[in-house]
Amino acid sequence: MGGHLLDAAGYGIYAALAVTALYGIYGVLVLARRIAQKRFGSNAAAEQFLDDVRDRLSRRDFDGVAAVCDTPGYWSKAVPQLILVALQNRNLPPAKTRRVVAENFEREILADLEYRTSWIATLVKSAPMLGLLGTVVGMILAFEKIAGATAQGVDAKALGGDISFALVTTAIGLIIAIPLVLAGAALHVRIGKLQDSVQQHLGRFFDDFDAAQQGDRPA
Repeated sequence: MGGHLLDAAGYGIYAALAVTALYGIYGVLVLARRIAQKRFGSNAAAEQFLDDVRDRLSRRDFDGVAAVCDTPGYWSKAVPQLILVALQNRNLPPAKTRRVVAENFEREILADLEYRTSWIATLVKSAPMLGLLGTVVGMILAFEKIAGATAQGVDAKALGGDISFALVTTAIGLIIAIPLVLAGAALHVRIGKLQDSVQQHLGRFFDDFDAAQQGDRPA
């Protein structure tokens, strides 16, 4: 009975490894796509957007800036989203507006990306553990056959299958985990670059925004 349960567990381990691999690939692709959505395609595209915003701010056309940020080409990107937050809170003191924007960036954008990276990290840890579980199951099955050997000896083919299962599951776990580790590291770098670019672009925006705000206030 125990052997049949362990045999069934072996199929379950293979299935769990397959699900882990597929979900890991899915998570990496989704996270990479999310990061790409939040960034400008190039520095030239970012400069063009910021120049347009500056031109409208110089005329104190805040509604025009909001309309530009809400266009299909920009609404999913981090900087236009945060500029909209700044515009919605432009009645606040400049320092508080910056703090509200920074908090929104942390809560609405970075938190989502970090949540997805945490799932990838969980899968990286889970794959080798599933492989190790397969190793334990395979060795138990092998030792059961050795313990139940008759005078004619152990069926080498059956014993070899159990040992093979033990080693293959370990290898599969590592094969899944290693690419996910590399992909996770690459995505962390891209998230860091996203943070740097957002801070840089927002710094330029706030210089223009503060100047427009001062011109909009009565003397």
